[in-house]
Amino acid sequence: MSAPSMTLFHNPASPYVRKVMVLLHETGQLDRVTLQHSQLTPVSPDATLNQDNPLGKIPALRLADGNVLYDSRVILDYLDQQHVGNPLIPREGSARWRRLTLAALADGIMDASVMIRYELALRAPEKHWDQWLDAQREKIRRALAVLEADAIAELTSHFDVAAISVACALGYLDFRHPDLEWRKTHPQLSAWFTEVSLRPSMLATQPPV
Repeated sequence: MSAPSMTLFHNPASPYVRKVMVLLHETGQLDRVTLQHSQLTPVSPDATLNQDNPLGKIPALRLADGNVLYDSRVILDYLDQQHVGNPLIPREGSARWRRLTLAALADGIMDASVMIRYELALRAPEKHWDQWLDAQREKIRRALAVLEADAIAELTSHFDVAAISVACALGYLDFRHPDLEWRKTHPQLSAWFTEVSLRPSMLATQPPV
């Protein structure tokens, strides 16, 4: 077995990192990547990561030639073109734009969820901006409603970039925001997520307890 040729700045708690890890598992590329743990927050950066990604965000993927890719969407696109199986991101046509749009919707859920997490975890309670927090939660609710109403059949059909992204977004809600109780109002999405959570790639990338 050859030595890993790429380095992934990694934290198992990040839903964006989890997307990349799931794709690596699904496409059989895990042994090509060395994981470099990165513990950071917006107010506590990682100096080593900043050298490779000036935005100071994970994931970032250092390639064998030293070039660095970021963010998760770019990394997923790159890795999906490095394996011999069926692509997880359609290469062209309406299917490409639809699947990427669903993935973007999932990314929006992650974005709002992470911002809520930072506000609650990093700011003193008396400084919490309740109206802003409610607005982020409403973004999540709207996105989940669209997935429940319009995307279940598509998510069920392929475990591709859209399904991976939605699954990781829902997993992060369970991990950081169980108080939202999203399953109560989204039974089809809940049933789908229960099923895909049993995939080896999802089991292997669960966030830390």
